[in-house]
Amino acid sequence: MRDGKKLYLHETARTFFSRDFNALPGAPSTGVVSILLATYNGAKFLDEQLASIENQTYPAIDIWVSDDGSTDATLEVLDVWRSKWSKGRFTILPGPCKGYAENFRSLIVNPDIISNYYGFSDQDDIWEPDKIAKSVASIEKIPLSTPGLFCSRTLAITEDGETIAPSALFRRSPSFRNALAQSLAGGNTMLFNHAARVLLADASRRTGFVSHDWWIYLIVSGAGGKVRYSPEMLMRYRQHVRNQFGTNVGIMAAMQRLRLLFKGRLSEWTDLNLQGLERSRDLLTAESRGILDEFSKARGRGPLRRLYYFIRSGVYRQTALGQLGLYVAAILGKI
Repeated sequence: MRDGKKLYLHETARTFFSRDFNALPGAPSTGVVSILLATYNGAKFLDEQLASIENQTYPAIDIWVSDDGSTDATLEVLDVWRSKWSKGRFTILPGPCKGYAENFRSLIVNPDIISNYYGFSDQDDIWEPDKIAKSVASIEKIPLSTPGLFCSRTLAITEDGETIAPSALFRRSPSFRNALAQSLAGGNTMLFNHAARVLLADASRRTGFVSHDWWIYLIVSGAGGKVRYSPEMLMRYRQHVRNQFGTNVGIMAAMQRLRLLFKGRLSEWTDLNLQGLERSRDLLTAESRGILDEFSKARGRGPLRRLYYFIRSGVYRQTALGQLGLYVAAILGKI
């Protein structure tokens, strides 16, 4: 880690360690976890989501909510939970009202949120009781100065709670080369340490992003942090209508993502990701900067040379079908 990054972590750590934790990072398995929850008209399922967080086996959980101008009973539901929350703090904040990505970004950059660990939460899922405990156990031995990120698979369910299917099982190692081509897992599965939060907040003050989960994967892996992916399904992910990333499960989800890729949607998202990474270039390792440059140059070549430089860059997707789609999209200029 370069001197500038060390100094940045040192300065933020003075604020971090001034908080009166029940257990400081010497005993991280009992450190405080701050859940960053973005809400908007989520009253229908919010009780079930918060009940599943309350029922976590992990003892110390702060809730930080950013509500993006809900017009249903969301704020009333939140007020009830705030009045009875016993695991830590429960804070409700007004959101920026600029969409879900900006809503999460407002929480990421909020200097009042200081904790041992952080996790993202949607407003309508169901977490298994040991989700946080297993997430913390996966990254607690990562050195405090090293950004650490945990993510996992999910079990998709209908609005009524019926099982649909597990999310895809990814077998290739997480890396910056993979992050350039795809988001590894949903933000609702993620937990990260304080060093990752410092890094992410710094990068997120400089730029917006396509999605908070893809952005943190890019930043943590690009800065030389540790990303750990679990094949275990630690939460039930409620499906409503398809979002911009598809249905997220099964062969139909894979086909939907390929359709979006060939329509050029991935190219649009990649443009935004690369703009953000350039604004955060000093946070990346020298190796990641080299990969980023190779990838960026490849996108501006002719079809066959574009494919050649894409292959040389080593950028990859997690599945064979996805990798094939990536190469075809490269030839067609759709990435």
